[in-house]
Amino acid sequence: MDPVVLAAIAWLALAVDFARQLLRERDQWEAKADTPPALTAVASTTILGTWFALQGWSGVAVAALVVAVLIWPVLLTSVVRHWRRHLPGTVFLVCVATQGLAVLSGTLVVSLPSGWLAWPALGWFVLGLVLYAFAFLRFDLGQVRSGTGDQWVAGGTLAISALAGAKLLAVPAWRDTALHDVVRPLMLVMLALSLCWYAVLIFAEVRWLRPQYDMGRWATVFPMGTTAVATLSVAAADAAAVGWLRTPGQVLLWIAVAAWVITLVGLARHLAA
Repeated sequence: MDPVVLAAIAWLALAVDFARQLLRERDQWEAKADTPPALTAVASTTILGTWFALQGWSGVAVAALVVAVLIWPVLLTSVVRHWRRHLPGTVFLVCVATQGLAVLSGTLVVSLPSGWLAWPALGWFVLGLVLYAFAFLRFDLGQVRSGTGDQWVAGGTLAISALAGAKLLAVPAWRDTALHDVVRPLMLVMLALSLCWYAVLIFAEVRWLRPQYDMGRWATVFPMGTTAVATLSVAAADAAAVGWLRTPGQVLLWIAVAAWVITLVGLARHLAA
């Protein structure tokens, strides 16, 4: 079966459970909605929508964008209201979800006849950067040494911000404009910072080994993949200047695949134990 079909089925199952808890277990739903992981509902919807948009299924992608836009302010407000200090890497999901909206909107700009979605995409891109700064102030830097996997979201968030910038850079109406000249350096800075985070986190993994399996390791795999995709996307968006990033991006992609395999094996062993 097509992986996208499987992803869509999984999304529908989770959406049904989301609605069930909202209607029948309101207290439990509200307790979960107060935590950053709740924003994975927005992030996963935008990822699936972006894939549909890239396949030319614009109608389905627009529907995904509408769903994400409707639940994003509700969950974001709930999470931010309950923020505290010394949080794990999941705190950066406020930025991931917001930049996911920017990526999906930016992708749809190219495929839809009207380009007005570029402006909301730009707004989400800027807001995502602001939210990253606030999230960083609440992130427990000690997680770099002791985290069980989701500390990688700190760097992956900057990667998805760079990816959003690459989508904005591709907006036809903005080429050779002041906006293009502003977005381009922001995109490059976000990618550079994400790669710096990548190097720091790799060093920390080697320095403080954590060989035991933990579900949080899936929050390591996703940022690794996002960093690879962002690097490849930036290389394509600004090929004349940084086209050489294509090779590092491919290397990072294979590293992410290896991390996925290792984590999957860890899960299988954990379930078999």
